[in-house]
Amino acid sequence: MPELVVLVDKAGTPIGTAPKLDIHTSHTPLHLAFSCYVFNEKGQFLLTQRAHVKKVWPDVWTNSLCGHLSPGESTEDAIKRRLGYELGIRKFKDLKVVLPDYRYKTPPYNGIIENEVCPVYAVRALEDPKSNPSEVEDWRWVNWSDLDRLIAKQPEVYSYWFKDQLPKLAVEPRFQAYRRLVDAD
Repeated sequence: MPELVVLVDKAGTPIGTAPKLDIHTSHTPLHLAFSCYVFNEKGQFLLTQRAHVKKVWPDVWTNSLCGHLSPGESTEDAIKRRLGYELGIRKFKDLKVVLPDYRYKTPPYNGIIENEVCPVYAVRALEDPKSNPSEVEDWRWVNWSDLDRLIAKQPEVYSYWFKDQLPKLAVEPRFQAYRRLVDAD
């Protein structure tokens, strides 16, 4: 059975569902999604590379986890489901929304446009990933302070939404409070 995504209107109100793989085209309709930034207990950030077999943005490096909500599923439950499925992370704490009103539309990448209402969350993993190769090609823990330098060296290898979210997170009080929480432990 195909994975369904929740289609929404401009106000973010659900208006229907559609098969995920069918809608991701050059005319992708607006739909619900999430982004999640995973930190470890040392305060390091989990940078992931999307699998080369993915239809949308294959091989790019990005934030730790992205995904779609199933019909009737809460964002938090979708994140928990995808943490386990994509990253094999089942032990975690402090799941919090850090950028609640994020929405974006990408330029075409390999002919596909992303168009999402996509709140951004953060979570602390209590274990290292055991990534699913159909979802994640590679991963590494990095210091948050190194991200700007890494992206500046090769901006083309990072996802649009990741590069778009970072300056918004830099000025978002919820994310700054989360970083203080992570750094305090």
